[in-house]
Amino acid sequence: MFQLVQDEADFIVIDKAPGVHFHSQDGNAGVVAYAEATLGFKLYPVHRLDTLTSGLIILAKSSTAAADFTDLFSAHRVQKYYLALAKGKPKKKQGKVAGDMAKARRSQHKLLRTMENPAVTQFFSASVDEGLRAYLLKPLTGKTHQLRVALASLGTPILGDELYGGEAADRGYLHAWQLHFSFHGRDYHIQTHIPTGKHFSLKDMRQLLEADWQQPDTLDWPKP
Repeated sequence: MFQLVQDEADFIVIDKAPGVHFHSQDGNAGVVAYAEATLGFKLYPVHRLDTLTSGLIILAKSSTAAADFTDLFSAHRVQKYYLALAKGKPKKKQGKVAGDMAKARRSQHKLLRTMENPAVTQFFSASVDEGLRAYLLKPLTGKTHQLRVALASLGTPILGDELYGGEAADRGYLHAWQLHFSFHGRDYHIQTHIPTGKHFSLKDMRQLLEADWQQPDTLDWPKP
């Protein structure tokens, strides 16, 4: 259900498996409750991941630390980098997706043309196999389903994300890969290993993760 990536005095970072609920539901423990039971102490979520999405989650060890992290997230001082895979050719290979978001049918969200309180996502993409592209995603906001909607709006829904029209696969190919932030005077650059899933193990995908995209904060990102 999860792997412990980092254990600090005030917080832990875990790597959530794909397909695992964040919150407990239907009588089954979510990843936070399961981590509490496994590790033996109370945890305080400060952000979340969709069930489909795997990867890094920060869990505070106290309400005070949680409040400090909430301030960091509110000030957009926690930078998150995600990986995704999608079939097809996008409308643009790099750039940004921006627009207001609204609820739609069947638990979906949709991207609007208005820009009153927009979701903003910067991205790069690269071919990793015939008809398959990898995406390095840098969300500048934290809206529900933001990255899933962003890729769907490019005409390339995430592989395995059938809610948004993605092709069926062995998993939903969206992964929270790296977190960069400063907390109580210390800088943290935390990342997971290559995520599970047969398409994440492709040779060209490994090249991106181990070389080309290894230090995403140094890349020439499109203007926000």
